[in-house]
Amino acid sequence: MIRTMLYLPPKPIQWDFPISELEAKLADQNALIWVSLETPSLEESNQVLGDIFHFHPLAIEDSQSEGYQTPKLDEFENYTFIITMAPIIDTSTGELSFEEYNIFLGPNFVVTISKHSQIRVSEIIRERMKKDSRLIQHGSDFFTHALIDQMVDDLHLPMEKLETEIEEIEDRLLVNSNPEILEDVLRHKHTILQIRRSIAPMREVVNRLSRGDVKFIDKQARIYFRDIYDHLVRAHDWTEMLRDAASSALDVYLNATSLQLNKIMKALAIVSTIFLPLSFLAGVWGMNFKFMPEINWIYGYPLAITVFLTVVGIMIYVFKRRNWF
Repeated sequence: MIRTMLYLPPKPIQWDFPISELEAKLADQNALIWVSLETPSLEESNQVLGDIFHFHPLAIEDSQSEGYQTPKLDEFENYTFIITMAPIIDTSTGELSFEEYNIFLGPNFVVTISKHSQIRVSEIIRERMKKDSRLIQHGSDFFTHALIDQMVDDLHLPMEKLETEIEEIEDRLLVNSNPEILEDVLRHKHTILQIRRSIAPMREVVNRLSRGDVKFIDKQARIYFRDIYDHLVRAHDWTEMLRDAASSALDVYLNATSLQLNKIMKALAIVSTIFLPLSFLAGVWGMNFKFMPEINWIYGYPLAITVFLTVVGIMIYVFKRRNWF
C-alpha cells in the first residue's frame, strides 16, 4: 500500500494524493512530501523507488531485502538512505521483536518502507500529524527525527515489562525452581539479546546524524538527534542491567536445582546407610550353618526385629545430632 502526504505552506496538509502527481509535486522545493510504503508489493516498491525517485539500485535492493540487515546509513548525492529497526509486539504472545524500517531522506521528501504489517511507526506519526502539524513544519530532517524518536520511545514499555517479569522470576525462585522458570529465563535472555543487537548499531546511526557530517540534517536538528542518541545510550545500559539480572536469575535457578538434587542424594544416602547394618545382620542370620542357637529359639524372630529397630533408631538419633537431616 502506498500512502502519500504533501505539506506546502500556507495550505493545509494534503493526504493520499494520487501517486501519478508525485513527480510534479517533487519539483516544488518549498513542498515537503512523505511517501509511506506499507507492506508494499514488489511492483509498488519498484514504481516509487526506481521509476519516480530513481534511487540507487543497491539502496533499492537493501530496502526490498527480506533477510536481516544491520541498521546503517548510506549517503548518496541527492538523498540519504537509513536502515533502522522498529520494535513490534506480537499481539497473541506479547513477545517483543524487531523488524526493518527503511528511510530515504532528501531535501524536500521522506520515503519510508515498512515490510511488516505490525510496524505502527508510520500509523502513529500520521495520527500525531493530524492533531499537531508541527511535526512536518520544520523540514524533512525534523520529520525523520520524529520517525526515529517514535521507534526509540516504543522500546520503553516493553523493556519496563521485561524488567518486571525478571523481578517476578527472582521472587518465584525463592519459592520453587520448576522447569517453567528456566524456559522463562532463557526466553527473556533471547529477547534482551535481540534488543542489544538492534540498539547497538542504531546508536551509531543516530550518532552520525547528530554529528553534522550527514547532508540534509540542519544544525538545529542535530540537537534533537543527539537527544535520541542519549535515549539509545540509556536503553543500551538498561539492557546491560537486564542481561545481568537474567544471568543472575539463571545462576540462582541452577544453584537451587543443584541444592534440590543434593537434598535428594542426601536422603537416598541416609536410607542406604541405615539399611547397610540391617543387610549385614540379615546376611549373618541367613547363613545355612547347622548350629546357630538363636535360629531355633522361640524368641529369635522378635529378637531380630528388636535389633533391627534398635539399630535404625540409634542411627537416626546419631544423624540428627550431627544435623545431617
